[in-house]
Amino acid sequence: MLFYGDNFDVLLFLLGNGYKGKISLIYIDPPFATASNFINRKLEHAYSDSLRGGEYVEFLRERLVLMRELLSDNGSIYLHLDNKMAFTMKLIMDEVFGENNCRAFITRKKCSTKNYTKKTFGNVSDYIMFYSKGSNYIWNRPYDPWEMDRMIEEYPYIDEITGRRYKKVPVHAPGVRNGETGKEWRGKMPPAGKHWQYTPDKLDELDAAGEIYWSPTGNPRRKVFCDPSKGIPIQDIWLNYRDSINQTLKTTGYPTEKNSEMLKMIIGASSNSGDIVLDCFAGSGTTLGAAFELGRKWIGADNSIESIKAILKRFTSGLDIYGDYVSVPSDCEQLSLELEEKCPFMLLATEDSKAEIEKICGIRKGHESAKIDNT
Repeated sequence: MLFYGDNFDVLLFLLGNGYKGKISLIYIDPPFATASNFINRKLEHAYSDSLRGGEYVEFLRERLVLMRELLSDNGSIYLHLDNKMAFTMKLIMDEVFGENNCRAFITRKKCSTKNYTKKTFGNVSDYIMFYSKGSNYIWNRPYDPWEMDRMIEEYPYIDEITGRRYKKVPVHAPGVRNGETGKEWRGKMPPAGKHWQYTPDKLDELDAAGEIYWSPTGNPRRKVFCDPSKGIPIQDIWLNYRDSINQTLKTTGYPTEKNSEMLKMIIGASSNSGDIVLDCFAGSGTTLGAAFELGRKWIGADNSIESIKAILKRFTSGLDIYGDYVSVPSDCEQLSLELEEKCPFMLLATEDSKAEIEKICGIRKGHESAKIDNT
């Protein structure tokens, strides 16, 4: 479902129409309080970012309260901001979702290195706050693929029997224990002020399985083997997801369009196939497209007509950014026709904006528009 209108009304509409506690993932990239007007590639007005200070905080806070009600008990939300409001809104996110439910405060490199003329460091980062609604949330750990040099650096040893790469880690941990992990094992006690990480029985099992390395002086360490099929768990500094507008990628031309691979990673990590993903600051529809590609249901909302045009372009025969679906670019036209059949969606708007929607939807076949009751 795609909504054209104020997302506060949209969130209330969803809460009143069966979606309370049904959304698995929310990603929002709201205005950044820049006091600027943004235009698209054709120099047409896309949206205004005019709210500042307390007015901006309250604008976003009252919507976050509604979003929390829409989230399922195992759901999560990602809030994407820059340094102007990220640290202020961290306090609001703690208030609405609970400080203990903050899972990550992510720093993202948003663009290439700048040749800065201002008397300060180059501004190449923004921030993503990841919160869950509760402690039992959906989490499918994402990985970056291994690079051989990195693998050799982190796993420098090769097991003589299996040929697998491994690294050595201690089998003890800080803190004195009086139970089994504080007892002697193989004639050795843990170092002073420490205890074994495992019980002696478990250490015997690891040794029998060839997972204990014995130094020439008889000190044990555990072998941690590399699993190249998984890759490297993604950390909370993201260097590989720069905005597509700064790269040679196809885009809708909508300003502030975000990196589609980043959205796919987020959606894959915090939702499962068939789940509902919501983006109520939909912009160019990157979240909606990524959700569609990964087999999720999606709900989008925006109050900019240029946003609606960009999203329709993404999913209909005006599409030119899903060329990576197929190996031959000339197949894109046929592909977009397939997308129309595979991803029908309803476009909803209030009565007073329905005529504006019908102007751009009149030539689009296969899409239904409907009105939201003004109440």
